[in-house]
Amino acid sequence: MRLGSISLILVAWLYSVNGMAQEKAPQMVYLEHSETLSFDEKRLPDAQILRGEVRFRHDSALMYCDSAYFFDKENSLHAFGHVHLIQGDSIEGFGDVLYYNGNTKMAKFRKRVKLIHNGTTTLTTDSMNYDRMKDIAYYFSGGMIEDTVNTLTSTWGQYTPKNNQALFSENVKLVQEKFVLTTDTLCYNTETYQADLVSPTTIVYEHETTILSSRGWYNTETEKSMLLDRSKIIHTDGMTLTGDTIYYDKAIGYGKVLGHIESVDSTNQITLYGNKSEMWEHDEHGYVTDSALLVEWSDSTMYTFMHADTLFTEHIPYQQMQLIAKDSVLVDSVWILPAPDTLWIDTTYLQIQAYYNVRIFREDMQAVCDSAHYNGRDSIATLCGDPVCWNEHNQVSADTVTIYIKNGSVDYLHGMGNAIAIKQESATEYNQLAGKEMFAYVRNNDVYRVDVQGNAETVFYPQEEDGTYMGVNRTQSSFVKLYLENRQIERILFTSATTGVMIPTDQATDEDKYLVTFFWADQERPRKPGDVYLHPARTPRPDASAISASAEEDDEEDEE
Repeated sequence: MRLGSISLILVAWLYSVNGMAQEKAPQMVYLEHSETLSFDEKRLPDAQILRGEVRFRHDSALMYCDSAYFFDKENSLHAFGHVHLIQGDSIEGFGDVLYYNGNTKMAKFRKRVKLIHNGTTTLTTDSMNYDRMKDIAYYFSGGMIEDTVNTLTSTWGQYTPKNNQALFSENVKLVQEKFVLTTDTLCYNTETYQADLVSPTTIVYEHETTILSSRGWYNTETEKSMLLDRSKIIHTDGMTLTGDTIYYDKAIGYGKVLGHIESVDSTNQITLYGNKSEMWEHDEHGYVTDSALLVEWSDSTMYTFMHADTLFTEHIPYQQMQLIAKDSVLVDSVWILPAPDTLWIDTTYLQIQAYYNVRIFREDMQAVCDSAHYNGRDSIATLCGDPVCWNEHNQVSADTVTIYIKNGSVDYLHGMGNAIAIKQESATEYNQLAGKEMFAYVRNNDVYRVDVQGNAETVFYPQEEDGTYMGVNRTQSSFVKLYLENRQIERILFTSATTGVMIPTDQATDEDKYLVTFFWADQERPRKPGDVYLHPARTPRPDASAISASAEEDDEEDEE
C-alpha cells in the first residue's frame, strides 16, 4: 500500500514534468496550402519547394506568400513574393521576403516592408525584424511610423504593439500639420500620442513658437507639455521663456513655470526673473513671483532693476497712427509734396504692475514703494504706497510719485500730496522743499529745477563764503520755483505772498530745522542692483492726518 502510493505520486510527478516540457517545446510550423510542392536535393536538400498561394500556420499566426522554401526539420521557412503575415486580429506584416524561425518566433521582413497594428498604426521600412515572442518590431536602416495624428521617421526604430510604445534613435523627426519635432532619441506612444523627450529636442510650432528641451513630455494631440531641465520657449514676436520646469498648454496659450525663470521681451527690452510664473498668451498677460525681478535694458549703459513680491505684465492692444508719405509731383516747375495718407495700425503696448515691497535701482535714480505701475505707451511709471525716490544726494517723496520717461531716461517726477524734496548738506543739515504738489525736472541724469505749488515751504541753510552756515532760513509761499546748477542751488523764486525768517544756527530748534513732512529714509535706499532684494525696515512717516489738518489750517488763514 505504501509502495503503491509512492509509485502513483512518482508517476504523477513524471507526467507533470513531461507535460511542462511539452508546453515549453516550440510549436511546429504547419504547411496548410500550396499549389505545387517539389524538392531539389542538390541545391536545397532539406527544403520543400512550394509555389502558388502558399499558406503557413504557426500558433496564432498565418503566413501567405507566392513561393517558399520550407525547412520542416528546422521549423523555419523562407517566403517570397507578396508576403503577408496575420497575427490575431491586430497585427499584419507585409514584405517581398520573409525569413521565419518557428523555434524563436522571429520574423525577418525584407524589401518594401510594412507592419500594421489595429489598422491605425503603420510601420514602413525596407528591413524589419519582428520578434513575436517578445512582441517587438524594429528597423535599423531607416523607417517610418504613422498613426492617425503623427508621422515619425528615424534611422533606428522599435515598436511594441502590446503597449503601443515606440522608441526612435538617430535623425528622429516627428511631423504633424502644426509642428515639426526633431531630436536624436525619442519615446512615443501611438495610443496617447505622447512624446517623451530624453535628449536635446527642438519643436517648431507653425513657424511661431520654438520649444527647446532635453527632458520632459509633449502630447502631440492635446498640445500639452511638461518640460524639465532648463527648457526654453521662443516666440517670433521676441518673447523667450526659460525655466527649470515648464508646463505649457499650447492650445489655450497657458504656461506655468517653476524655478530660475528668465523671461525675455526683446521688443520692449525687458527681462523678468523669478521662481514661479504663470502666463496667458492669448490675452498677453502673466505674472512672476518668488524673488521676482524686472530688468529694463533699453539703455545699454544704464539698466533698471525692479524687485517686488509679484510682477504682473500685460500687452494692451491699441491703434497707432502712421503717416505714409506720397510721391512729390512737379507743378509749374515747382515740386509739390502732397499731404501724407493716414494708416491706423493695430499694435500693443506693455503695462507692468508691481505689488508689495517694490524696490528700484538704476544709476541715476533709486526708489522704494508699496506698489508701482508702468505704462509703456506713454513711458510713465506711477509709484504708490509711501514712495521715496533718490537722485544723488536728493530724496523726493509724496503720497503718489509719477515718473515721466523720455528716450529711456527720466524726464521729470511729479509728486502729489505731502510732497517733499530733501537734500542732505551735512550730517545734520538738510535743505527741504515741500508742498501739496511738486515737479522735479531732470537733465543729464541730474535735477535742475523743482517747482512746488500749494502750501509751499522751504528750509535752507545759506552758507558763508568759507562754507560755514549762516543759519536756518524758513519760508512759506503758495508757489516756489527752485533752480539748480552743478547740483547746487542757483536761485529760488517765490510768489509775492511770501513770509520768511532767518534763525541763527545756535538758536535753531528741531522744529525750526525740519518741516512737518520731513523724514530721511537713506537706510531704505538701494545702492546697487543686488540691494533690490533687501527688505530693510521702512522709516516711520510723519502723521498724515496731522499734516492734512495743518494744511487745512493754512488754507483757512490764506482765505482770511
